[in-house]
Amino acid sequence: MSKFNELINGEDPVLVDFHAEWCGPCKTMAPILQEVKSDMGGKVRIVKIDIDRNPKAANKFQVQSVPTLILFKGGKQRWRQSGVVPKHALLQVLAQN
Repeated sequence: MSKFNELINGEDPVLVDFHAEWCGPCKTMAPILQEVKSDMGGKVRIVKIDIDRNPKAANKFQVQSVPTLILFKGGKQRWRQSGVVPKHALLQVLAQN
């Protein structure tokens, strides 16, 4: 958890994808995140957290449903949304942060 805290407290934006293996919409989100990562290059880090393997992280950020995406920058939560987010919407959010 300390490495995670170090990561989200950095100056670079970090998009955290809270997901689960059994979640259908999470499987839909995975290729979208891959495309966003290739489009954005090193401008954003994308971290995937399985809520079943990391329940403490899910509880800490009050993740009620998956997928839940949270964008952090400088240790602050800048944006959050649950459900599948289209690529163009994600790119827009990242461009604004």
